[in-house]
Amino acid sequence: MQYLESNYIMVIVFIGSGLMLLWSYFGNKIQGIKEVGTVDALQLINHKDAVVVDVREQDEYDGGHVLNAKLIPLGALKGRMDELEKYREHPILTICRSGQRSRIAAAQLKNKGFTQAYSLSGGVVAWQKAELPLEK
Repeated sequence: MQYLESNYIMVIVFIGSGLMLLWSYFGNKIQGIKEVGTVDALQLINHKDAVVVDVREQDEYDGGHVLNAKLIPLGALKGRMDELEKYREHPILTICRSGQRSRIAAAQLKNKGFTQAYSLSGGVVAWQKAELPLEK
């Protein structure tokens, strides 16, 4: 007990770190963000006509992107949401380099009423590891 009292800052950091790990594991489920792997992403694209929205920046997109992906950088998504309005009832797959920005984009879409918003887990990195093609 004395150790805890004399090292309270370390205890707070330890508890905070644990909470952040728990949030990173359960946070997406709590927020209702649907993450899919590359196999499920291909199913959405090929069988359910999912719209692929690449939320990376122009130079990243130019380096290689999923075939027919629509580029809307994450910073511009809120202002360009009307471009996706006609796809409201379709699955929308968001993709970025590693999956971080695409989760944010999927959450923004979900908050605007797009019920079929998905994020590609692992992003383009996972896509390439699965040896799936990119278009330049």
